[in-house]
Amino acid sequence: MSATAVHSLWTTAGGVTSAAPVEKFKAPVIEYTQLAPVLIVIGVAVVGVLVEAFVPRRARYYTQVFLTVVALAAAFAAVVGLAAGGYGTTKAHIAAMGAIAIDGPTLFLQGTILLTSLVAVFTFAERRLDPASHGNHVDSFAAQAASVPGSDSEKAAVKAGFTTTEVFPLVLFSVAGMLVFPAANDLLTLFVALEVFSLPLYLLCAVARRKRLMSQEAAVKYFLLGAFSSAFLLFGIALLYGYAGSVSYAAIANVVDGSVTRIDPALADTMGNDVLLLIGGAMILTGLLFKVGAVPFHMWTPDVYQGAPTPVTGFMAAATKVAAFGALLRLLYVVLPGLAWDWRPVMWAVAIVTMLGGAIVAITQTDIKRLLAYSSIAHAGFILAGVIATTPDGISSVLFYLGAYSFVTVGAFAVVTLVRDAGGEATHLSKWAGLGRRSPLVAAVFAVFLLAFAGIPLTSGFSGKFAVFKAAADGGAGGLVVVGVISSAIAAFFYIRVIVLMFFSEPKADGPTVAVPSPLTMTTIAVGVAVTLVLGLAPQYFLDLASQAGVFVR
Repeated sequence: MSATAVHSLWTTAGGVTSAAPVEKFKAPVIEYTQLAPVLIVIGVAVVGVLVEAFVPRRARYYTQVFLTVVALAAAFAAVVGLAAGGYGTTKAHIAAMGAIAIDGPTLFLQGTILLTSLVAVFTFAERRLDPASHGNHVDSFAAQAASVPGSDSEKAAVKAGFTTTEVFPLVLFSVAGMLVFPAANDLLTLFVALEVFSLPLYLLCAVARRKRLMSQEAAVKYFLLGAFSSAFLLFGIALLYGYAGSVSYAAIANVVDGSVTRIDPALADTMGNDVLLLIGGAMILTGLLFKVGAVPFHMWTPDVYQGAPTPVTGFMAAATKVAAFGALLRLLYVVLPGLAWDWRPVMWAVAIVTMLGGAIVAITQTDIKRLLAYSSIAHAGFILAGVIATTPDGISSVLFYLGAYSFVTVGAFAVVTLVRDAGGEATHLSKWAGLGRRSPLVAAVFAVFLLAFAGIPLTSGFSGKFAVFKAAADGGAGGLVVVGVISSAIAAFFYIRVIVLMFFSEPKADGPTVAVPSPLTMTTIAVGVAVTLVLGLAPQYFLDLASQAGVFVR
């Protein structure tokens, strides 16, 4: 075939000879500056993977810790810069071709996630708590995660001084997903962000140095139930797409409100079908409530918290809750406000059983990590009270509570890493008897965190609970506040019980010792105590900040 024939075929196929105008392909418009926090974290995570491939093993630990801390600090600086530039208030808008919302709640939640992660990463880097093995410092993570627990290859890896430095890039990938999750402005972005932050967490749960089998069991449980919740979310997304003809939050909200003007002919039979809306909305809520750890989707929480390495538990307990509640708020307040009469009664029921279930079952726990897990379930119920308020105060109170709760949680789990016996961390409650006499400072710090969890005045926990309960009462959910106060009273019992055990019991002769940490863990605990006291004694500035950040862009 001649060149001219080929050329004429190509121009005909391209539509040049037809009378219809050719529509040009438009390049997407991406606001890179406004996406800087996410891009910084993802960029450094990729660099961290390359470090694992090319940097000599002995230099990897220091390189990874440095990169991770710099990435999180730089991303936080970018969030502050965006907030100072007015992107949380006057310049709030939808970026990245409608995929990401840059507004007050996004920036507030991203800032909280980054600061919490930065503080949590110091516990990942801690290498002084366990005695040195074969002359090498060891951390909380398996020497070689791929080797079978107790095998010759694992013993050889320990002897050679290997460390799993891959945990640092994994943390960064997880944080990147968490930053996008509450900012997602369409359902596909929401799902991708969920998977990006969940998959690294499944891996991180499995790499404990001590109690390897328990750690791997926790990871498998988390993975199976997490995949189950992702399936619910994905099925819900499909149904909502059938209902609205779009995955965009604004488009779905318009169909719910009845203000849609154009109906897609391909979806004419299903668009506006309320059955699809109700079932799809319920499935997406199920997926999000799983991540929050609300009853009855909480089954994974105690086992995973207990089995995962404690630094991972602290990071996961704090940061995942912040991201998941941010996404839940945006879904209910931006996509489904027109459906509030339907979802509020359901959320009432979930909040009540979550508050009471978490508080009552926590009383029976004998392991400190399981106790904190059920405590986190009860706190999910308290935060849901603020979500149900459906007022601007409800949003700002939830933002404040998440900020206060996340630092107390990371600090409390950092203290748990310090109490050790021959088998590693001593997490059984009986081992904590008399800790106040053996190590008064550590016991006093832990008591501060427990009092904050209990919501005792002059701690951040009291300010947070007061804010969400007040918002719930003003929003017409007075009955929920009564249940919340009763649950808080029940919860206070088991927190105070641990304090009594530490200070008023005789220490056992063979009891655990309190390891002296490096400045890394000391920093984590000090920041936790400082935030707990500052938000308890002078919360007004931060409450104002949360109320300024409490407006979603639609």
